[in-house]
Amino acid sequence: MKTFRLLIVALLLATTASAQHRMRSARNGEYTPTVYLISMHQVDTVYSDVCAAQQVAALNRLAAEGATQDYLETHRPGFQQTELPQFVFASKNNKFSFALGGYIALRTAYEFEGIVDNLDFVPYDIPITSNYANRQKLTMDASTSRLFLKAIANTRALGRIVVYVDGDFRGGAQGSYVPRLRSAYVSFKGFTIGRDITTFCDLQAAPTTIDFQGPNAYNLQFATMLRYEVSFARDHLTFGLAAEMPNVSATYNDYFAPLPQRMPDFPVYLQVAWGANRESHLRASAVFRNMYAHNLRTGKNTSLFGWGTQFSGHINLCHWLQFFMNGIYGEGITPYIQDLKGAGLDFTPNPANPEQIQTMPMWGWQAAAQINLSRRVALSGGYSMVRIEHKNGYFANDEYRQGQYIFGNIFYSMTPRCKLAAEYLYGTRKNMDGMKNHANRAQVLLQYNF
Repeated sequence: MKTFRLLIVALLLATTASAQHRMRSARNGEYTPTVYLISMHQVDTVYSDVCAAQQVAALNRLAAEGATQDYLETHRPGFQQTELPQFVFASKNNKFSFALGGYIALRTAYEFEGIVDNLDFVPYDIPITSNYANRQKLTMDASTSRLFLKAIANTRALGRIVVYVDGDFRGGAQGSYVPRLRSAYVSFKGFTIGRDITTFCDLQAAPTTIDFQGPNAYNLQFATMLRYEVSFARDHLTFGLAAEMPNVSATYNDYFAPLPQRMPDFPVYLQVAWGANRESHLRASAVFRNMYAHNLRTGKNTSLFGWGTQFSGHINLCHWLQFFMNGIYGEGITPYIQDLKGAGLDFTPNPANPEQIQTMPMWGWQAAAQINLSRRVALSGGYSMVRIEHKNGYFANDEYRQGQYIFGNIFYSMTPRCKLAAEYLYGTRKNMDGMKNHANRAQVLLQYNF
């Protein structure tokens, strides 16, 4: 009998030593990470009875289940977001856990009948004048491969604390593969402190694309911030407000000079969600900015008010069809529109009076749909457009006027961790003087998540 008990105890301990746990989530499909317990409940002696061993095994199993649930509930889906981690390391009682993950991504692209002077398909960077050097181009790029570290602490005072750091290899010139910090933040009780994607961005409003930049009217960007978000009405409503480090890109002349910024940007949003797992939503957002410049003629500093509004959403029309969209309008908000980042159009000299500066009106919209042919195959397609409006005329003939972005792709999940995709992109750029040009790109992606 003693031998039998020893055998049972040994089997139970062997099972909990790996602490592998698999569970099913209705929201995310089947998530089956391998959970390794860094420290475990132990049977006091080898002669302990089977009941005690079973209790210990149950406690270790609960810790593994709790760690799995923590990563399910704190996972953030959406544009350019990482998958759930494959391996999780947790302490006894799941007081603390961490995961290392990411993916390797290789994009191969061929451009014809016009190219984009960028790794990504950015209509702003389409050359207006065609010549022998910008008709065709081959690109192979792995700089978007990602690494992340996520840690979760379950505390009495602050509840669940999440620490997240991730990066890719887009920090230097094209082809240099310099590591780049994307996010580095801590969040608890609705607060997010550190560097994260701007609060003005609706992460689930953009479709999945091979193109890393995505639709030119979308607004993904990173900012150092202090943010607060709260959900109510049974999580059907969510409100968010943040103060974020500003990023001003303007055009100056002999009368004005750049000045360090003194006021954060203030984005705010209200979102309504519905569906069994709140998988559909609509969001109204706004951002307010105060941008500073130095007046060389008067020797005084001046400021301009920038503002933007956005309406966005993601709607699951049925289990096989999804719809994505956003529309944005404002003045002096180039960091919040993909095509206009760094374009120098937050404010420009006034063409009617060069001794004055003015914010530039700008707007854009994108809409896309995804058809899920099966659990492994999905088709997507969409259209996006960005436009700069006149204000007292325009300051230069070659100033950007309008860009268009059209895409279609197919994604195939060969395994839960490996995907293969193909995509076609067409874009145009038009300047204020009416000159325009276009570009075409066909590309494929091989990505493995870990």
